[in-house]
Amino acid sequence: MDKLIVHGGTTLKGSINISGAKNASLPILAAALLTADDVIIRRVPDVSDTNYMIQILSALGAEVERSSGTVRINAANIISDAPYELVRKMRASICVMGPLLARLGKAKVSLPGGCVIGDRPVDLHLKGLRAIGAVIDMEGGNMDMSAPDGLTGDEVDLRGKHGPTVLGTDNLMMAAVLAKGTTIIESAACEPEVVDLADFLNSMGAKIEGAGTRRITIQGVEKLHGVEHTIIPDRIEAGTYMVAGAMAGCRENGITLNRVNQEHLEPVTEKLIEAGHQVKFNDAGNSVTVKPGSEPKGCSITTAPHPNFPTDMQAQFSSLFAVTPGISIIEDTIFPQRFMHCAEMTRMGADMQVDNGKAVITGVEQLSAAPVMASDLRASAALVLSALTAKGSTEISRLYHIDRGYEHIDEKLLQLGANVERVRE
Repeated sequence: MDKLIVHGGTTLKGSINISGAKNASLPILAAALLTADDVIIRRVPDVSDTNYMIQILSALGAEVERSSGTVRINAANIISDAPYELVRKMRASICVMGPLLARLGKAKVSLPGGCVIGDRPVDLHLKGLRAIGAVIDMEGGNMDMSAPDGLTGDEVDLRGKHGPTVLGTDNLMMAAVLAKGTTIIESAACEPEVVDLADFLNSMGAKIEGAGTRRITIQGVEKLHGVEHTIIPDRIEAGTYMVAGAMAGCRENGITLNRVNQEHLEPVTEKLIEAGHQVKFNDAGNSVTVKPGSEPKGCSITTAPHPNFPTDMQAQFSSLFAVTPGISIIEDTIFPQRFMHCAEMTRMGADMQVDNGKAVITGVEQLSAAPVMASDLRASAALVLSALTAKGSTEISRLYHIDRGYEHIDEKLLQLGANVERVRE
């Protein structure tokens, strides 16, 4: 098992390229199951979650070739049973349900695993698939699905307790593209990753309208064909490095991130500027430079579904606010339990009070190095950010959490001038 040692106090400068979006890659890889033709997907990040998904596709019988960031998939001969030993490792593996059901008329998928950040039920996935004709039996931790009368379009409301479901929207959209008639998804997730999946499916011959809004309309087609597609930039990886630039960037030139999408980063950009930092995009909106502000100040953040502030960025802003003068407040309405990083950051000297889905953070002058443990993907990123400016050398264990979603984070930090090393525990 790897751990990351971060020697704090170095100034970040230079530029890096942002990887393709993990959360767009996973459903798009799964969607390759919808056709017997070759599918080529570019800029698939080399992270453990995409590696697991590729293993799942191979276990289902697909032929998969990977070269750098390009993946070629041929799913001409596939089976309907997704193996438990792979599915249990990653929550997003659940998005093979929709494509298998649509293509084969049946699917058997274990209840998935993933990081522990509170209640993440699959009820909405099942509600959506049942609405268009799926019969689902739950037995022994498996979801056994069939469509004895075929899939038929219907109107489905996917509103959940904490807002729309991204993977649930993805799953229903993938199943509905081969269903008879029209499916309408109300209260759909409208994240950029959902739009990227819809663009991918439409380029395969699907008829999807409204992706990026709360109402998606899918007109079923008989067959999809092969396609080449490039994954959108990872807005959460970009946002994480933007926070790194605000915390530890060179005051004169900051750090520059290439291959970004300005529109996807608006909520993060607004909060960094509100907190007193400098953010400047190029005219094309695909490159951004972030510099620390001379008079940073605390502010308040409330997470909410896109286009509002993403829950996947609140932990990273906790790190920023921990060393920002004044009081900051972060409330997570999506995953109220998602504050496990705060206990570890308190060990580093942060002043954080967490109660009922809200963190009140009083900025301190500097954090101190301490051995800390990653508890989930974004919490890991927060600990790395805190360690960059902390006094001394911080050891972050359970690095496999961060490897789920950040491509070569140690190499990219080294490229920016950080003093980090990956070692075996």
